[in-house]
Amino acid sequence: MRGFSLSPGLGVGCTLVAIVAALAAGCGGSGNGDGKEVVLVTHDSFAIPKQVQAAFEQESGLELTILQGGDAGEVVNRALLTRGDPQGDVLFGIDNNLLSRGLDEGLFEPYEAKGIDAVEAGYRLDPMHNLTPVDHADVCLNVDRMWFSSRGIPPPTSLDDLTNARYRKLLVVENPATSTPGLAFMLATIARFGANGWQDYWRRLRANDVLVVDGWEEAYTARFSGAGGSKGTRPIVVSYATSPAAEVIFAKTPPATAPTAAVAQSCFRQIELAGVLAGAKNVGGAHALIDFMLSERFQAAMPKSMFVLPVRTGTPLPDAFRRYAVSPAQPLELPAAEIGRNRDRWIDEWTRVVLR
Repeated sequence: MRGFSLSPGLGVGCTLVAIVAALAAGCGGSGNGDGKEVVLVTHDSFAIPKQVQAAFEQESGLELTILQGGDAGEVVNRALLTRGDPQGDVLFGIDNNLLSRGLDEGLFEPYEAKGIDAVEAGYRLDPMHNLTPVDHADVCLNVDRMWFSSRGIPPPTSLDDLTNARYRKLLVVENPATSTPGLAFMLATIARFGANGWQDYWRRLRANDVLVVDGWEEAYTARFSGAGGSKGTRPIVVSYATSPAAEVIFAKTPPATAPTAAVAQSCFRQIELAGVLAGAKNVGGAHALIDFMLSERFQAAMPKSMFVLPVRTGTPLPDAFRRYAVSPAQPLELPAAEIGRNRDRWIDEWTRVVLR
């Protein structure tokens, strides 16, 4: 879902190089069209256990090929460039912040997935079933708990706190023009402060020496002081509600308490979706794959492989997620249609206020 992955695991399948080579050769989908292969186009954060992929292939009789190419925005943009002659059959990774772009351009064909009735209504963003919800992962402020406790400074508990002088030079964020977490955080401020107030909020953040970087990787692993192994100096970062659980799971010696914490009142809801690409070579295979992505097996595997949360009701979560991941009851949200109408203008306004 994410433009810049929290998951440290490596995905499977082909790389951007393979996609570019296919484009250069002038070919369309990499599927052979004989119904035995289904091709998933997705972002670099996609990763599922080998046994889960094997289960799909055994149950469906299909070979699953996975084409990964950059962040979610890059994947969607590339799909738009090859619209009608797509590189694959299913696109996964478009989220509620990019949804309108895909729908307005006719990028997908409708399909009502088996298992959609097990998905909570709040995640079903497209009543025409061009896109099927698969996971959600809130973008939230994360704080380095040790940094604050060792200095006797209370960590921020809301977006409003960040403009306080005590947090000067402590925050690192991602650029919304180049990062999907950065875009989600900008949208969070618009949801919180309104169309006429968010620009002033960012002026105050700029005055408080907010650091802006291009993407999540640099923000979290290089600039944030709380990431395992990081030499960063900033104890507040824009990341994910699941980041504290990841810190525990991937620690060499799992700590009794997560070293970081997500700030629940700052969280903006991101929902990732999948859709059948218009012009897909294997429409039947695409339907089978989307059905599988809503299955109990796939939904249960996502938290520890991609550090996202399932949309299927009743899906069990790993212990570290139950203990450390935040799932706010009332996250900050904006209607997808409103985001679609204003996204580019908002990014331009943000750039003028923060970077110029």
